[in-house]
Amino acid sequence: MLHPNHYQVNETWITFQLNDAPVITDNNGDFNVIALMDAASCFILGIGYAPTDSKEMSQMEAERLLKFGYGHKKQYPKELIISNNQVANVLSEEAERRGINVARVPEEQLQVFIGEARESFQEHISKDRVQ
Repeated sequence: MLHPNHYQVNETWITFQLNDAPVITDNNGDFNVIALMDAASCFILGIGYAPTDSKEMSQMEAERLLKFGYGHKKQYPKELIISNNQVANVLSEEAERRGINVARVPEEQLQVFIGEARESFQEHISKDRVQ
């Protein structure tokens, strides 16, 4: 089973969808929020957006998300882990273009990393809807 203790900071990043339902906006359409997290620290390095009608982020958005991650330590990781449930062909290609190995894993193996982040995001979105 994967665990943060198995990694060094900036060795491996994880990308995953934060929201469980599309984020709906009046002006920009519906989208999903994609997080980029360091596997060792569980620190969110950046977030990107994927329109729900295209199912994955654009090349420009993928480049932007990887640039956010790079900005923290001025280096890319050795590996990027992506959930099997996530459509991320564009992000995978951009990562590989930067020399990052991409691994696909079942989402259940990522819960120890991503569970708290998703829960916090859902609480934040719920508060915004109530107000």
